[in-house]
Amino acid sequence: MPDETPQDDGREPVPGEGRSATGRRVPAPAPPADDTDEADRDGEPSGESRDGETGTSETGSGKDDTGDDDSVAPSGALIPEEIEQPVGERDPATGAPVTLPAAAATAEPVAPEPGAPDPAHDVEQRKREAGVDHLFPFGKPGQPLGRAHPFVFGFTAALGVITAWMLVKAATNAKSVLVMIVVAMFLAVGLNPAVERLRRFGLPRGAAVATVFLIVILFFAGFVASLVQPVSEQVTELRHNIPEYVQQLQNNKTLADWDKRYGLLERAEKTVNGDGFQKGLTDTATGIGKVAINGIFQTITILILTLYFLSSLPQIKTFFYQLAPRTRRARVALLGDEILDRIGGYVAGQFTIALIAGVCSYIFLSILGVKYALALALIVAVTDLVPLIGATIGAVVVSLVAFLTGTTTDLIVCAIFYVVYQQVENYLVYPRVMKRTVDVQPAVTIVAALVGAALLGVVGALLAIPTAAAISLLIREVAIPRQETL
Repeated sequence: MPDETPQDDGREPVPGEGRSATGRRVPAPAPPADDTDEADRDGEPSGESRDGETGTSETGSGKDDTGDDDSVAPSGALIPEEIEQPVGERDPATGAPVTLPAAAATAEPVAPEPGAPDPAHDVEQRKREAGVDHLFPFGKPGQPLGRAHPFVFGFTAALGVITAWMLVKAATNAKSVLVMIVVAMFLAVGLNPAVERLRRFGLPRGAAVATVFLIVILFFAGFVASLVQPVSEQVTELRHNIPEYVQQLQNNKTLADWDKRYGLLERAEKTVNGDGFQKGLTDTATGIGKVAINGIFQTITILILTLYFLSSLPQIKTFFYQLAPRTRRARVALLGDEILDRIGGYVAGQFTIALIAGVCSYIFLSILGVKYALALALIVAVTDLVPLIGATIGAVVVSLVAFLTGTTTDLIVCAIFYVVYQQVENYLVYPRVMKRTVDVQPAVTIVAALVGAALLGVVGALLAIPTAAAISLLIREVAIPRQETL
């Protein structure tokens, strides 16, 4: 249908527009009209028609309903001047287009041809084969070495071995510190059930930790105080009785006979007056003093670390639980809580066994009439904290003191009592208590304590049973169910 819109011949042509052969203006090429164009939706013609002769589109005068001159092409077409031309890189500071330099051509290495000169003697041939250009004045670098290259593999393996050796060396040098940290964490985990029990009564965690730690300090202070009086009395008595002991040795007929035969007194006098004896005695006293000072320092350090670990145990647990993947964190946390509960039960069981040993020793020594029964009972209770061998150490100390302060009969009676008691504790009391608190079989308890003592001594014996409990829990809850699914 012909366009009946009046034409405005006096209007200046818009740049980019031209006239067709029939004299009508032709707009610049426009993109295809959108299917959702208003003219198409309303069912009205868009104002464009086709010139059958030239094949170009026709438009009206370009005026809107208000009679103003409209410079925007119909059907959503953009004016050519307003079409934003694509640009390349822009300056990040100003946003202005930046013209990048064209990529320079690089020379490629040339393979040596038959009969070509040796690059070791010919400089030009050397440059051609290496691909020398202004970007690579010494030739293009070759391909990097792959991971499977023998040099890379050997270097990585050697570096791993050196790193492992350095870690082992560092752990060996810091063995005493690591042992103190492990013992302090073990005690903190073992005392945590007592803290949680006090919290159920309404105490805040800080007050509960302070209460439990104060009880521990009072126990050790009472133990040390109970030993001060017996030791001081024995030292004073020994100092007063030295002349009497010397006189008894001189009047002893057997010793006098041995002295006549072998010259014991003369040899003893020469040994005592020699320089080596005095130096050895001084070194021994110095070593004993160093050991005592080191023991006191380690004990104080362990107590301080235990206090810190006990007060921040929830945060420490949360930190280690967060190291597990999110999908497995809940199960890891449940297993970790169970392991910590078993360690706490083990510590509670050890204190129970030590309390039983101390009470039985005090009753026995009081009936026998041995001096310092309370101090000796406390020694038995403390040494009995060490699994399996603790009762033997306490028995030796008590029997020796009973012999020195009493008679040979007291020694024999004490030895018999502690031999019987140790068998009862090792095979009846200890496995039953550990079975109830740690849930470990009696045979596993004994084997774990023996292996731990052989590996790390006293510390290994202390940590062996809770370690065995943790391993048995992981085997039962993780390894066995996984084997059932294979």
